[in-house]
Amino acid sequence: MLLPASVLLRRADAATVIGTALVAKAGGAGHRPIAVLLNVPASTVRGWLRRIRSVADRVLAVLAAAAAELGTGFAAPASTADSVAAVVEMLGALAAAMARRLGGSCSPWRLAAVLTGGRLLTTAGPELGSGWAGRRNTNSLWAAGP
Repeated sequence: MLLPASVLLRRADAATVIGTALVAKAGGAGHRPIAVLLNVPASTVRGWLRRIRSVADRVLAVLAAAAAELGTGFAAPASTADSVAAVVEMLGALAAAMARRLGGSCSPWRLAAVLTGGRLLTTAGPELGSGWAGRRNTNSLWAAGP
């Protein structure tokens, strides 16, 4: 099944809503204030945050592969000990680099949905090569080159 870039696999909320929660967490907010901000149950936000912590290494690997494919237009953010902040910062840097390379704007959370094949918050996390970062074909956004 083909998922639109605005959703994640097995999640009722849009990728941008979940992304807003992750950004708030990276900024130091707890799950309860985030839940109030987004008008979703605290248990839902707590689940998102637990899951991203458990799959952060896989998510960062997928983002790093996309950054490597992007090439010289990408400047990696400074490393951080917090896994949620690391994902948020890497994704923001990657989205900015893609926008510079391809023109226009690039929503970081729609990008995350595409690069992870909708698996940003699945139990095992994304697989390296899921989404379109690991695939080369004529439909790839980068197939045409710089």
